[in-house]
Amino acid sequence: MSDRLPSLNGLRAFEAAARHLSFTLAAAELNVTQTAISHQIKRLEQELGLRLFVRKNRALALTPAGIDYLPGVRAAFNDLRLATDRLRRKDNNHILIVSTLASLAAKWLLPRLAAFQEDNPGIDVRITTSTELVDFQRGDVDAAIRYGRGQWPGLRADWLMADQIFPVCSPTLLQGERPLRRPEDLADHVLLHTSGAALDDWRLWLTAAGLPADLSSHSGLTFDMTFVTIQAAIDGHGVAIGRTSYVRDDIAKGRLVVPFKMALPANAGFYLVSPEARADTPKLVVFRQWLTESARTST
Repeated sequence: MSDRLPSLNGLRAFEAAARHLSFTLAAAELNVTQTAISHQIKRLEQELGLRLFVRKNRALALTPAGIDYLPGVRAAFNDLRLATDRLRRKDNNHILIVSTLASLAAKWLLPRLAAFQEDNPGIDVRITTSTELVDFQRGDVDAAIRYGRGQWPGLRADWLMADQIFPVCSPTLLQGERPLRRPEDLADHVLLHTSGAALDDWRLWLTAAGLPADLSSHSGLTFDMTFVTIQAAIDGHGVAIGRTSYVRDDIAKGRLVVPFKMALPANAGFYLVSPEARADTPKLVVFRQWLTESARTST
C-alpha cells in the first residue's frame, strides 16, 4: 500500500463540493472554474481508485465511499485551519482587536484608552466599530463590548457597567427664552432622537415622568449614532435623551447639563465578551482587568 497522499487541491475540491453538493458552489468558494473542480475530483478519484460522487440529472450525491471519506478529510482541514489560526495569533500576540459600538467608542472608551496604552506599551489595541454582533469564528476580533443581559452561549461575559436614562441639553438652552424647569416644558423644545435600539428611550422616560408617551413622536431630529445625537445637544439644537456612559464626561466638563432630577434605570448593561477558549490569553487578561477597573472607577 502506498504512503503517498492524494493531491491537496483534489482534497480541497472534494471537501468543498461534498459540503455544498455542488461543483458550481465549490468553484465559487475556491475561486476557480467549475471545470477545474471537476478535473481535480476526477484526478482524486483516479488516485484513490474509487468513485466519490454520483452525478445525477442536475444533482450531485456522495457515494458510500465519499460518505466514509468526508469526515476524515473535513477534520484534517479543520485541524489545518486551527493550527494556522494558532500560529497567526502567536505571531500577533501583541495585537488586541476589540469591537464595540461607535458611540461607546467615541464617548467612553477612546478618551480612556490612552491610559491603557501608556501602561501597556507592548499591546497594540485596535478598535473596530459595528452595530452587528461579532462572529468570533470568522473574524480576527479578540473581544467585544456588548450591550445586553450577559447571556451569550459560548462566550465569557464580564460585567462592566449599567446605564441610567435621562434628558440632557446644552447649558445655553437653559438660558434661552423658553423655560426648561419642569418635564412638561419639553413640549416647547426640539427632542433629539437616536434610531435603532435607543429609539424607545424617550418614550420610556416620558411615561415614567407622567407625560404623554406620544410627546416623543412630535417633530424633532433623529440621528443614526448616539454620539452624533449627543453632539447635537452640546451644540444647542435640542434636548437629547442621554445614557450615563455616553454623557458622563460631557456633564463633568460642563458641555451638557441635566435639567431634571429623574433618571430611569436601563434594563441591561455593557459587558466585555470573548470566546471562552481564548478568554485567558495574556493580552486579553490585561485588557479585561484594566477595562473592568476603569468602568468601576468611572461610575
